[in-house]
Order: sequence, then structure tokens, then C-alpha cells
Amino acid sequence: MSNLNKYLVPLVPLVHSTNGTNGTNGTNAHRYILEKGSKKHFCPDCNKKTFVRYIDTETGDYLPKQYGRCDRESKCSYHLNPYKDGYAKMIWEQEQKVTGVTKVTVQKQKYFRTQPKPQPTPEPVYFDFDTFKQTLQPERYEKNTFIQNLFYRVQFPFEADEVIKVIQLYRLGTVKNGYRAGAITFPFIDINDNIRAIQVKQFDKTNHTTGTDFLHSIIEKHHTRNNKPLPEWLEAYQKNDLKVSCLFGEHLLSKYPQNPVALVEAPKTAVYGTLCFGLPETPESIICLAVYNKSSFSFDKLKVLKGRFVYVFPDLSKDGKTFKEWETKAKEYESRLPGTRFIFSDLLEQLAPERDKIDGKDIADYLIKQDWRLFRKRNIQEQQPRPTPEKVTKVTKVTPQQNILFSHAEPLPKVEVFKPEPIEQPENWNNEISELKQFLKGQHYQPNP
Repeated sequence: MSNLNKYLVPLVPLVHSTNGTNGTNGTNAHRYILEKGSKKHFCPDCNKKTFVRYIDTETGDYLPKQYGRCDRESKCSYHLNPYKDGYAKMIWEQEQKVTGVTKVTVQKQKYFRTQPKPQPTPEPVYFDFDTFKQTLQPERYEKNTFIQNLFYRVQFPFEADEVIKVIQLYRLGTVKNGYRAGAITFPFIDINDNIRAIQVKQFDKTNHTTGTDFLHSIIEKHHTRNNKPLPEWLEAYQKNDLKVSCLFGEHLLSKYPQNPVALVEAPKTAVYGTLCFGLPETPESIICLAVYNKSSFSFDKLKVLKGRFVYVFPDLSKDGKTFKEWETKAKEYESRLPGTRFIFSDLLEQLAPERDKIDGKDIADYLIKQDWRLFRKRNIQEQQPRPTPEKVTKVTKVTPQQNILFSHAEPLPKVEVFKPEPIEQPENWNNEISELKQFLKGQHYQPNP
């Protein structure tokens, strides 16, 4: 028997047999049979509870309620057989269109019958704008621990006007009351200026995180404790499957359409990056964005970067796991985003001690120890224009020698290649950070795809 006949033969009696009980081979080969037992249903003809329904022996499901036989044979005699009116043949033909000549298993048959039609993705509900505006009240910044640290408590305090510009750039705010009073708010605003989520971070006087929350959760807890109904916007907002559904700083992409991007993990790191490297005042200036957390390096979030040069700085991790994971993903994303180039700097991976990797430190942990004025020098040696890069087809991995971020008049020594033995953390990272600065300054990129 051919493979084709092997699958077709068992189906033949299901289509052509019409007696409702036995197949041609004398055995009970029917897929649709009257339900056994004493259970009765209301007859669609006489409305008496004397009706036995047909069931599908492969799925265990009832057929449509009109298929069955009334036990009142002398007074009603209603009997609708699925083989006589064409129902069985119709189902068989539908299955052949889906599976060809493949035998349909019970699981597949149930899937075909019960699988709902795909529904369109619901439009996201945005965070309430008036509630967001309250976080931006000027008098609140005096109580904002993170902001005050930047003025007074970091090793190299930033100038007031620089901090204010960064606050305005990212629309940073403050929680005024409650258990998160004095915490900073990091709003995730999409490219169309819609507020997707507002992260709340509490810091100590050294700007280390002591608590993390979201503003919508804080509001919900407040209403629940006080037995108050939730605002209508919050009830609708809570139905979003994903709250943090855009990049931190994404709204800057529409304001600075040609600028390259420095992509980091956390909003705090993006803020430090801008304070050190400067505001995006020219088309060549970097704009710092954040993905939110390690798992947020996803295509849905990064597709908004189409056509950009993106310098990626993953957080440190044991064995470089995060770096490798993001780099692998970026290779696949580049193939789907024409004109996009992801450039990974492995400066930290090469130089950071193992303890920092285990602790998951990021570039901000090193930047904050440097005098930010070093990154703003105006007497930077002008670099010769670099040739236009070839068509991008893969992720560019930056070697230690290419990690040049800031240049002095004299050439900087090359960074040593990482060796297997443990290395001590340098007491002064100026040279390494300077190289990273010059790397970003010196890259030649195409503003448009």
C-alpha cells in the first residue's frame, strides 16, 4: 500500500458510509456517533428532554446541537445524521485543505475547531498627561535626592545650568509625597510624545539605588489603602500588557533626526552620559537612550532606531553574558533594519575587574568618578575625515585599540588586550575614558540611511 493510500483508506468510511452505525469492514469505524449513556437533551423539534446528540469520537466534543436523534420515535421521530446531510464530508474536506493528505490527530482536529481568529493588537493606553505634569513642578527638585547629589555630593559636581538642561531634555521629575518622597521619575516617552510609563527610582546620597517603583503602581496603592476607586485612566492603563513599551529618551529621536545614538541599559546611565558628553547641540552629537533592563534589548523597541548609528554599551555581567547576548541579537536586528549599524564597545569588558562584572556595573559607575570637564575640552585635536564606511551588513565589534573616546594633543597609548589573569582596577580611568570619548568623536557615520 502506498503512503498516500495508508492515510486515505481510514477516512473513506467516514465520508461514504451512511448507515450511522457500522463501517464497511463490520467494525465501528465512524468518527461521529450518538452519545452513549442515559444523558438526554431537549429535542430541537418536540422540545422534550428525549434527545441524544452526536459526538466527535476524536475530540470528545458535541456536534452542533441539531445533530442527534429523538427517542420518541413514534411521536416525534426527529433524527439528523451528520453523514446524510453532508456535514461529515464538509469537515473532512476542510481538514484536507489545512493538512493535505496528512492524517489529522485528535490534538490537531481540536486546534482547527477551537482556534480563535487572530485579533488585532489593541492600541496602548497612555499614562495620564496631567498626572505626569505634576511630577515636573519646580519646587519639587529641592527634595529630589538624585538631582541634589549632582549639584553637591558627587566627586565632581555638575553646573546648575547643565543639570537643568538635562532635566528638561528627558523631562525628569520628582515624587512629592508618600513612601517614595524625594525619588526621581524617569518618564518613558515615545517618538510621538506619548507617555508610556514613568519609572520611579529612589537613591541614597551616593546615588546608589535604594528602591524602584512605577508611578502608576504608587497611585494604585494610594487609592487602595484609602478605599478610593481608581481613576478611569488608570483602570484603562492597567490593562496594557506591556507598560515600558518604548526607549527612555525615545522622544529625542524626532527632535534630533540625524544624530547617532548611545544606547545603554538604565535611564540613570543615559542621564550621566549626557551630563558627561554634552547635549545634542549638533547633528554629530550623541543622544543617550536607555532600553530599561537587560531583557528590553528587543526588536520591538529598537526598530525605532532604523537608519541610525547606534553605539551600544551593555552593563557588565559575569562571563560577559549580557554583552554576548546583545551582540547576537543586534546582528539579527541589523538584517531587519536597513541602514542601521550597531557598534559595540568592549572597553569595559576588556578592562573591568571580575568583581565589577559580577556586580553588574555599567559605564555610569566609571563616568561619575571622572571630572566631567575633561569631556568638554575645546582644544581637541582635529581628526582627519575617515572614508565613508562600506555598506553595513553585520554588527561592528570595536576592538580595544578602536575604543578612543577623547583625545589629548599627544597620542594615547594603545589599550592592552585583555589577559586571562585577573587585573586590578586602575585608580585613575582618565586615559581609558578619554579613549572612549575619542572613539565616539572620531567615528564617521552617515546621517541618513
